[in-house]
Amino acid sequence: MAVISPDNHGLRLAVRYAVLVLIAIIFVFPLVFMVMSSLKPDQQLLADTSSLRAFLPVGDVSLNNYSKAFQRAPIGLFVFNSVLVTGLTVLLCLLVCSMAGFAFVYLNWRGRDLFLSVILATLIVPFETIAIPLLLLVSKLPWIGWEGVTIGWLNSYRVQIIPWIADALTIFLFVQYFKGLPRELIEAARVEGATWFQIYWRVVMPLSGPVLATAAILKFLVMYNQYLWPLIVVQQEQYRPVMVGLQYFFQLNIAWGEVMAYLTMITVPVLAFYLALQRAFIASIASTGVKG
Repeated sequence: MAVISPDNHGLRLAVRYAVLVLIAIIFVFPLVFMVMSSLKPDQQLLADTSSLRAFLPVGDVSLNNYSKAFQRAPIGLFVFNSVLVTGLTVLLCLLVCSMAGFAFVYLNWRGRDLFLSVILATLIVPFETIAIPLLLLVSKLPWIGWEGVTIGWLNSYRVQIIPWIADALTIFLFVQYFKGLPRELIEAARVEGATWFQIYWRVVMPLSGPVLATAAILKFLVMYNQYLWPLIVVQQEQYRPVMVGLQYFFQLNIAWGEVMAYLTMITVPVLAFYLALQRAFIASIASTGVKG
């Protein structure tokens, strides 16, 4: 049996970390370029692209591009709309899809496998094929609000949230994860007299940190980057999300520095959400376990 000396082990570890650092730098460079470019006027921005100065805060650095961007378009409103719509959709989706996954895995009811197969089959249906029928549907649905009963969901937050509360991919993630949990836990809880909802909420969900974080990140990215559906159902500026606002922003006579400032501001919520979920994901793995 070959014996690995401490020197060889240390060399391999150093090479591994060097490769990881290099990959991290490659992925971080576009973000650094975006942030640095947002702080520079157009002439300096274009001149610095031919050297490493593009990644450094050198020259005429200021926040003028951000102030100009805010003056040209309600960027804060666009970001707020996207964060609100995305946050509520993610929370509702995790609740609904986890309950659906629990029902598919642990409850015995007629047609369960067939119904799950039909749901998974919708993954191959492109959104463009259902966009117009869905638009016609939401334009005729009633809604009970502060102003009473109204017809149509267009130009609202609900039309951007409710159609996306449940999706096949998220249900599939929960089904596959719940199948890997020990059945003994469910049986023990049933023996103790727990209801199915108590088992779902107090037994299964505390063990589901990894799948919750994964599903939340995937759903957040999909919802935050939505463009076609909000473009169809939202015409009023007060409900526009960031991606529709970006298209509106490009129609203006703007400088490249202002574009970089806009892109920087709409990227911050994505990075913040990902970093927060990454910590929760690591913590859930460290704390989750079944002792024999």
